[in-house]
Amino acid sequence: MVRVEADDTRITRSCRIEIAPGTVLEDRNGNGVIQITTPNILVEFAPGTVLMGAPEGTRPDALEGFGVRVEGAHGVTLRGLRVRGYRGAIWCTEAHGLIVEDCDWSDNFRQHLDSTPEAEDAGDWLWPHENDGNEWLQRYGAGLYVEDSHRVTIRRNRARRVQNGICLDRVRGAAVYDNDCSFLSGWGLALYRSSDNLICRNAFDFCVRGYSHGVYSRGQDSAGILVFEQCNNNVIAENSATHSGDGLFGFAGREALGEDPPPDEPWSYEGLGCNGNIIARNDFSYAPAIGVEMTFSFGNQIYGNRLKGSNYGVWGGYSQYFVITDNEIADNAIAGVAIEHGSHHRIFGNRFENNARGVQLWWDVDEGLFRHPWVRENHDGLRDNVIADNLFRGDRVGVELRRTPAPRDPAVPRDMETLLSGNRFEGVERPVAVLEEGQPPQELEQGPVAWEEPALELRGETRPVGAREHLAGRENIVMTPWGPWDHESPLWRLEERTAGVQAWRLWPAGGERPRLEAESGPGWRARLEEEGGHWWLRVRSEDPEALVRYALAVRAAGEEQLLQGRLFGRGWEVGVFPWTRDPREDEAGWREEARAALWTRVPLLHLPYGGGGPSDLEVLGAEVRAAGLPRDRFGTLARTRMRLPAGRWKLWTLSDDGVRVKVDGETVLENWGWHGPTRDVAFLELPEERDVALEVEHFELDGHAVLAFGLEPAPSGD
Repeated sequence: MVRVEADDTRITRSCRIEIAPGTVLEDRNGNGVIQITTPNILVEFAPGTVLMGAPEGTRPDALEGFGVRVEGAHGVTLRGLRVRGYRGAIWCTEAHGLIVEDCDWSDNFRQHLDSTPEAEDAGDWLWPHENDGNEWLQRYGAGLYVEDSHRVTIRRNRARRVQNGICLDRVRGAAVYDNDCSFLSGWGLALYRSSDNLICRNAFDFCVRGYSHGVYSRGQDSAGILVFEQCNNNVIAENSATHSGDGLFGFAGREALGEDPPPDEPWSYEGLGCNGNIIARNDFSYAPAIGVEMTFSFGNQIYGNRLKGSNYGVWGGYSQYFVITDNEIADNAIAGVAIEHGSHHRIFGNRFENNARGVQLWWDVDEGLFRHPWVRENHDGLRDNVIADNLFRGDRVGVELRRTPAPRDPAVPRDMETLLSGNRFEGVERPVAVLEEGQPPQELEQGPVAWEEPALELRGETRPVGAREHLAGRENIVMTPWGPWDHESPLWRLEERTAGVQAWRLWPAGGERPRLEAESGPGWRARLEEEGGHWWLRVRSEDPEALVRYALAVRAAGEEQLLQGRLFGRGWEVGVFPWTRDPREDEAGWREEARAALWTRVPLLHLPYGGGGPSDLEVLGAEVRAAGLPRDRFGTLARTRMRLPAGRWKLWTLSDDGVRVKVDGETVLENWGWHGPTRDVAFLELPEERDVALEVEHFELDGHAVLAFGLEPAPSGD
């Protein structure tokens, strides 16, 4: 038995570690509290032992340091470790033959998310494209981070309430199985320059950010499984990675494309990618973005998977020689299989059902990409794709072929050679659609596509596919400021907003009566009620003319949560209208068209149009919904009056596209042009309490749209 009581404890022999309950051991110099440099030893924790790097209640994004550091020691076994309160729980370098088993690295670093149920914040997007300097670990943390190691075994481990579960950097020959790293805000498993690994029978569910059901569906580059920068010949089989930003997100890498300088050695871009991977019998359903994304890569086999309820089932931009077969591909909002600039694919024997499009192949003009060395050396047009022996049932379009004119490069092929054979279409509105200069496919009789399923030798005892079927559907992705809800711990969700009232519901339902820290505060009053098997907390404004802020602590099932918000009894008058005169060029004409606006009232100015328009939002009322207003080229006007105390106030908008805010008739904020979802900020100084008149103007050009407005006291330093 070794008792660990201080930072920089070196372990030189096999042992069982004991740490006194409640002990906090901070990694003060960033080299690990427990350090292992001796090979061929077993280190395990005594029952109940927890290595803790920060006091309970520390913000997750303030955690620093590393719990256990293994460096240059081969054949080490880590068993039964419980590590929490660090940026990285376990960090291993040059640890060939490492075994990590039966560990728990929950409650480590994760970023605070600024996206809300009403609107996405673009600052929450991840950047997985760099990791040659351990950027993943430095920026985002990890439960287990292994680099420059071979023949690693990682099994029966668990993670909750961290950003990333397992990261493998330049790892070969690893076996990763029977782990459950789910309900994370980044990646369940992330591979970087890692090849010849076996990843099977793991649960990487709900590894997600950037989602609000019915409002926006982005994913923000989160993923159940991330495969970046020339990861080849991996077997990824029988894993569950549902409800994740992407189920599997694969990308050849910046070096492979030529976005980064090549190494100082003879170098060719020919054939570079994440190649030869077998992706078999996994469940990648209910992704906010894509079930399986694998781009700029060659020879991957995707078979036997469930790819349901996402935006796309498979995305294979610029890919070549893929086999996509025997998959269940259903209920995808945009396409089941979507491939731009891809060639030599074999898409056969799949079951497509209720997708917007079953298979979508197209060419577009990517002038920027065509300057990349990879594209110049590898691109082979959009041709020689076989779509055979698939069942299409209930899709709006079975097969869609589309392209815009190719670049003016005579060396780039302009033909689209697509072969269709033996497909069945049942209840499909348009079995084959040829759009925008697309060349009709060849319909030929041929035998089955020649392919033999690889023989796989898998490991592990768990069967995670289907284990969380009770959570099927993207509506079960519920985000908090720190990541996805785990459907087990108590959660207060803001369910209703009316003028001057906000109602929170406690999930899960039932349980003993929650306890309120206070039932009232300046300008507000709270009431706890049991209704429909749930506990509800309703907070009401007592001053309908003023903007009232509230914050109260509620304790339920042994956990405390701070609920806060803003109440305004008067609400906003909102007018919406279609326009034909571009407000950027003819604002006077646009304002003339605004005279025909339909007006309604909303409690808060949060209008998440998404891909729709005013008539798609229930909050705008029956008259607006019945008007059939367009989803593009519409305007929004909003106005209200409220009493504000003296002080400095922060006004912000989230808009796509143009926005302008006026206070008492004077413009204080303006971004009057085309842009994606953008947050703009302005400040208002009030020397004394008074009523102010607020006006917001907004126009939408095309595509995604959002309008949100917020007002809050300006923090010191802003």
